[in-house]
Amino acid sequence: MQTLSRLAAALAATLSLSAAAAEAADPVKIGIVMSYSGWFQPIDASTINGAMLAIKEINAQGGVLGSQIEVEKFDNKSEPPLGADGALDVINKGAKLILFPSDFDFGAPGAFVAQQNNVISFSGASDPKFGVKGIGPYAYSISTASQAQGAMLAEWAYEQKGWKTAYVLLDNTIAYTKSLCGSFSQRWKELAGDAALLGEDTFLNGDPSIAAQVSRISGLATKPDVVMFCSYAPGGPSAMRQLRAAGLDQPIMTGESLDGDYWAGTVPGLSNFYAVNFGSFYGDDSDPDVKDFFTRYEKEYGQRSDASYSLRGYSMIQAWARAAEKAGSFDADKVAAALDTFKEEPLVVGPTTFTPDLHIQTTRPMTIVQSQDGKFSFVDKISAKTVHLD
Repeated sequence: MQTLSRLAAALAATLSLSAAAAEAADPVKIGIVMSYSGWFQPIDASTINGAMLAIKEINAQGGVLGSQIEVEKFDNKSEPPLGADGALDVINKGAKLILFPSDFDFGAPGAFVAQQNNVISFSGASDPKFGVKGIGPYAYSISTASQAQGAMLAEWAYEQKGWKTAYVLLDNTIAYTKSLCGSFSQRWKELAGDAALLGEDTFLNGDPSIAAQVSRISGLATKPDVVMFCSYAPGGPSAMRQLRAAGLDQPIMTGESLDGDYWAGTVPGLSNFYAVNFGSFYGDDSDPDVKDFFTRYEKEYGQRSDASYSLRGYSMIQAWARAAEKAGSFDADKVAAALDTFKEEPLVVGPTTFTPDLHIQTTRPMTIVQSQDGKFSFVDKISAKTVHLD
């Protein structure tokens, strides 16, 4: 009788272990709700590729908590409201994580739905509102706040380059460019004084001409040492071409919205151009992990990444997978709690810190790349000393 009991117990234990193994082997689903078509597609494309590379490499190493990652895709067609539809679609298919476009205006509609359904969301949005205060505790940005980007450019220009006067030219179309230039202006005045900002002007991305703005800069009695330029393609490169055609050859600085060189052909021989981004994909970044990532990316896709955004895509998956492993669960509350313990977590995009109150980076170093005679290269890694998020 005792022997039969022991056999029954052993059999029950075996069945239990088998059931647990089977459960652990079930795939875990994530959603990618991004722009697979439309005008925003080039911005999301390398982010998606970076995420897919991370998924492939993590799955090859056994997955997350023993589960292979499966992807449910949804094309928002570059229409922000469709993000909410996409979020519902992938949630209904079992998604435990959703990646959204790298802009608050594009990503927020879907992220609100994810928040309401207790699903973790990640974006490369540079607006701190993509987080606790703007969406909720399940929303995270892997990016560096636009306010930090503007501040670090002001500090680099004034302290490292020795430029003493500046002019701000703002593409007044999206939230990112507004906060980028706003932060630069605030920090520049703190460093150089109010009088050192020689002027501020605006245009819209769809404007075919910025002749009036060019005339105002050309008419200044003292020309600026540097132009802080906040825009994105296609309107940004068109505006820069007009600046150069008017003989305004001052250094131009910009944020990560003009990352990459896919647009550079529209400004032939571009020189004295500096952009902050997440890492140089020209094979010359000072961080060996970044160089190695871009080597793997090129091997995977047969071409060089056309923007550093692929680092963000990879790191979104990397961050979520590490948090799930740490939590021992895919439960959103447990994963969020684990993410909120990240302190200088060494992700491929750089050291990453989250707290229960802030789900975006402010002090992580970023890369400065330059274009001289149309050739892009690494210049420096910088971080902001003083950042005003409000």
